[in-house]
Amino acid sequence: MRVFWRIAAVFAFLAVVPCVRAADLGGTWKGSFDYQGATQTLTLHLTVTDATLTGTVEGLPTSPAEIHDGKVDGNTITFWVNTDYQGQTYKLVYTGKLSPAGDEIAFTFGTDDGSWSAQFTAERGAAPVAPVPDVTGTWKGAFDFQGSSVALTFHLTSTAGAVSGTVEGLPTTPAEIHDGKIVGSTVSFWLETDYQGQTYRLDYTGKIGDAQIVFSFGTDDGSWSAEVTAEKQGVANSQ
Repeated sequence: MRVFWRIAAVFAFLAVVPCVRAADLGGTWKGSFDYQGATQTLTLHLTVTDATLTGTVEGLPTSPAEIHDGKVDGNTITFWVNTDYQGQTYKLVYTGKLSPAGDEIAFTFGTDDGSWSAQFTAERGAAPVAPVPDVTGTWKGAFDFQGSSVALTFHLTSTAGAVSGTVEGLPTTPAEIHDGKIVGSTVSFWLETDYQGQTYRLDYTGKIGDAQIVFSFGTDDGSWSAEVTAEKQGVANSQ
């Protein structure tokens, strides 16, 4: 009889473990990953009901991104989200493993076609997300175009990660910034300019540094690109 009760207790424990782990997943989890040399912070807001996972992911270009098809199987969770990047929508698939202690989730995620992937570890109650950089101000730089130096002036205004403003020095000047955003230490936007009777869309991605932004930019079809380092104006006078 004692053996019977021991066996019954083992089966009861095994039946409860997945439920306990699922319950442990609910809450806010934070982590970061490296994207082209910049640290990108993600915040996951998770809710678990039985074996179904719902919630959102913050920190992607589309933020918050809603979780789809979320599932919990023991210490493994899976889901996917949609996010937009440079005018195109991508499906990102996430697979996470909960640590034995229940305080970390090791994620592998990437595009559903396998063309890009990354890893990060999310912790419950991790350190607060770093403040979003403020790029408000005037920035100036120059790039080489067919042997000539072309000066650009960026008039930027940023509020809670959203960026607006204009760029001067292009054939169409000033050119208005569209879909400006800051994710981590990266600022991105696009604008339109006319050249020799044709309208072109130029996509900008900049790495925010100490009083400078290093921009890579070019046509949205990839036929032309350039780089410019823009320095913030009036920094010395403001100190």
